Amino acid sequence: MDIATIIGILLGFMVITSAIVSSSGWQIFIHLPSMAITIGGMLCATLIHFSLPQFLGIFSVIKKTIVTKIPSQKELIQKMVNFAAINRRDGALALEPEIANLSDPFFVKGLQMLVDGQDSESIRDILEPEIQHLQERHSKGKKILEFMGAAAPAFGMIGTLIGLIQMLRTLDSPESIGSGMAVALLTTFYGALTANLLFLPLAGKLGIYSKEETTAMEMIAEGLCAIAQGDNPTIVRERIQAFVSQNRRQEVKATV
Repeated sequence: MDIATIIGILLGFMVITSAIVSSSGWQIFIHLPSMAITIGGMLCATLIHFSLPQFLGIFSVIKKTIVTKIPSQKELIQKMVNFAAINRRDGALALEPEIANLSDPFFVKGLQMLVDGQDSESIRDILEPEIQHLQERHSKGKKILEFMGAAAPAFGMIGTLIGLIQMLRTLDSPESIGSGMAVALLTTFYGALTANLLFLPLAGKLGIYSKEETTAMEMIAEGLCAIAQGDNPTIVRERIQAFVSQNRRQEVKATV
C-alpha cells in the first residue's frame, strides 16, 4: 500500500479545512447546489466522454494508485540470478518448485513457460503483448483522471457564471450582492480543490506506477529469455541491470 497517497489526501483536506474553520463564517463553504453543479457536472461529462465500463472502472484505477505492490529491482535481479544458477546446474525443470513462491501472475506465467521448455523467442512473443496491454490499460485510466481534473474546474466556472447571472438580477438589493458573490465563487472553489488535490495528483501517481510496473515486467521478460538461452548468472544480471539507471546499478547489484 502506498501510504503517501492517503497521507497526502488527508493532510491536504485537513490543511484546507483548518484554514476555513479558523476564519469566520465557515458555514458558507458548505453549499449543496454548488457541489451538485461541480461534482455532478464533472461526472456527467465523464460519462459522455467515456464508455460506461471505462467510467465504472475508475474505482479500480483509484485503487491502483493506493494499493499497489511493485517488486524492488534489487529483489528482482537477485531472484533472476538465483534462477539462472539453478537452470545452469540442474536444468529448467528444477525451477518448477519456485513457481509456488511467486505472487506475480506475470512472473508465474513466464517461469511456467520456461519450465515447460519454451525457447526465448516464444517467451518474449507471449509476454510482450501483456506488457503492451498493461500500458494501454493504465493509459486509459490516466486519461480518465486527467479528464476529471480538467472538467471539475470547468464546471466550477459554469456554476460561478450561473451564480453571477442570478446575482446580477438582484442589483436593486445591494445588501445581497456580497453574499451572492460568495456563493457564486464556491463552485470555482470546489472545482479547483477536487482537481488539484484529487484527480490530477492521482493521474500523475498512476503514470509513475505504470512506468515502474512496466519496467519490472520488462526486467522479468528479459531475465527469463536470458535464462532460456542458457546464459550464466553473471550475464543474466548484466542484461537485467540495463533497465536500472547507471548511478543505482551498484546499489541493486545481485550476488552471483
